[in-house]
Amino acid sequence: MNILVAGATGKTGLRLVRELKSKGHNPIALVRPSSDTSGLPSDIERRQGDLTELDDAVCDGCDAVVFAAGSGGSTGPEMTDKVDRDGAKSLIDIAGKAGVSRFVMLSSVGAGNPEDGGDLEHYLQAKHDADEHLKASGLDYAILRPVRLTEEDGTGDMRFGDDVDVEASAARGDVATALARAVDDPDWSGRVALMQSV
Repeated sequence: MNILVAGATGKTGLRLVRELKSKGHNPIALVRPSSDTSGLPSDIERRQGDLTELDDAVCDGCDAVVFAAGSGGSTGPEMTDKVDRDGAKSLIDIAGKAGVSRFVMLSSVGAGNPEDGGDLEHYLQAKHDADEHLKASGLDYAILRPVRLTEEDGTGDMRFGDDVDVEASAARGDVATALARAVDDPDWSGRVALMQSV
């Protein structure tokens, strides 16, 4: 499958690209002109695009899309809205018009029902809005909501759904594995799930 990866140069995205490639897929990295692509495998296709101003052809020829991008913890509410909310929604709309078979969203614990107050309130509301837009889009989707992320590769031992401990952690390597699985696993069709590493 040709799979467009938004956020391919991020900490989870780099792992995801390698995981997709190991499964026999053809990952296509969506990168900004200013992106540091040094961590990407040299033979990975790159497609230039900025989530704040996407081209209508960005999903052409793609079978699936994975949104693993984020504005980052050091940016303000305006950039969070532009990337995590509006950028995601725009990519969803373009993917729908391009006939993409599945859209996989990397979301976050707490995005299902964002609470008022707290440092993450604005971010979680943006993720919530993007998730709801995807669910209403008509696309076949999967939404993964990991708990607190760590920089570990993980063991592949993961827990999903109602049994997840929201105070636990999720290794980025495990998250990448789960995202890659969600691209074409029938069990992930229309699924929204919390996730932790065990």
